Amino acid sequence: MSSHSPLPDTEACERARLARDARFDGVFFTAVRSTGIYCRPVCPAPAPKPRNVTYYASAAAASAAGYRPCLRCRPELSPQAQRPAGDEAVQRALALIGEGTLQEESVEALAEHVGLGARQLQRRFLQQLGATPAQVHSTRRLLLAKQLLTETALPVTQVALAAGFNSLRRFNAAFLEGCGMPPTALRRQREEVAGGELVLRLGYRPPLDVATMLGFLRRRAIPGLERIDDHGYTRVVGPPDASTLVHVQAAPQRPELLLRIGQTDPRAIPDIVRRVRRLFDLDADLQAVHDTLSHEPLLATAIARRPGLRVPGGWDGFETAVRAILGQQVSVAGATTLAARLVERHGGHREGMPAGLDRVFPTPQQLFDAPLETLGLPRSRAATLRALATATLDGRVHFGAGQRLDDFVAQCTALPGIGRWTAHYIAMRALGLPDAFPAGDLILQQVLGAPGRLTERQTEARSQAWRPWRGYAVLLLWHLADDMKKEEAA
Repeated sequence: MSSHSPLPDTEACERARLARDARFDGVFFTAVRSTGIYCRPVCPAPAPKPRNVTYYASAAAASAAGYRPCLRCRPELSPQAQRPAGDEAVQRALALIGEGTLQEESVEALAEHVGLGARQLQRRFLQQLGATPAQVHSTRRLLLAKQLLTETALPVTQVALAAGFNSLRRFNAAFLEGCGMPPTALRRQREEVAGGELVLRLGYRPPLDVATMLGFLRRRAIPGLERIDDHGYTRVVGPPDASTLVHVQAAPQRPELLLRIGQTDPRAIPDIVRRVRRLFDLDADLQAVHDTLSHEPLLATAIARRPGLRVPGGWDGFETAVRAILGQQVSVAGATTLAARLVERHGGHREGMPAGLDRVFPTPQQLFDAPLETLGLPRSRAATLRALATATLDGRVHFGAGQRLDDFVAQCTALPGIGRWTAHYIAMRALGLPDAFPAGDLILQQVLGAPGRLTERQTEARSQAWRPWRGYAVLLLWHLADDMKKEEAA
């Protein structure tokens, strides 16, 4: 795929469409002039004639051109396209839109966040995605509404709230314009769905190594907040007085995860979906990642062993950062013990939740006020946690979307006790920044320098050829080192 064009070339699109190649799901959309509908590359409907087909870089572009989303392949299930090879400002703006920035703020404010003028941002969005920021935002809202109408028994008024509409009249009008039918008509077409628990389908581009992802998360799970086993991931979420459980598991025979959400305010649904997608790295484009990394023989070996390996995210940025600091100079198991102690002694309790899923992670204010030394932490580590809490409270460090890697690392390393390794690790897992690379990591230095060991500077230099996907190289090399150690011991 060219780094200059937002779309693969027409021939590649044709091949992917005719093969129903799931690796291109979300990378482009197929619009059919004879029907006025746009589809995913994996659509099971009979393939239209090439002369009737136009390819678009985003669902928003197809929608802006007047096409309606297909009811069979359901474009709302597509993963988002990852295009870090393109325009960094557009990537950051897309991350902010995904976090709901345009729900509250103007396009001018969005442009300011990424350091551009509004007209400049509009122009770059049209070049990269074929749609404006406002069109991307409104298409995402309508596709979420379409999914909730299809897969859940939520009343239409609650679907409207979940999709960010405060007026049912405005929601009905927007849905009719974007989908070609009123919400009630779509609801009548779907199979009957049981009330109560929500179950949503979350698509990804295969492959995804769910077992390895769950194994990584399980070793780092915080007791009281998460429970992870071979079958899936369970977590307690929401405010202490309105807690609910979420559960994630692999869907049988489909490149999807199933997300179950207990009773919750419908307005919380987009945030829960976004966090799960980041936690399991569902928007990764491993084809693009592997194309870059496989030029390095060690990484080619690691990819061959674990082709579905992704970068595990964190549910909450502050929580992930605290967990990373607790993990400095101790084992993964030791850090998990400290995290459990922290939550038990200084986190809140949730009424009515099952044992083991009934705690609240401490807020920055609670952490600042807590006698952290009593957890068994060195005094310097407790001071680092308080410095992080203070910086989070006063806004010097935040974990929101759309940040530049270098800026985030600079803000973190300005705090006492946070070095580049910790800052890059937090950026990789809490922010999902794909080029984060903790070059000071001992395992990376050993596996890359075997039988010797590289310096931090040499490790950093070696990684330059892997940009913008160095975070994936980290996970691949960690797992490769682990495999090699087990093979030596056998």
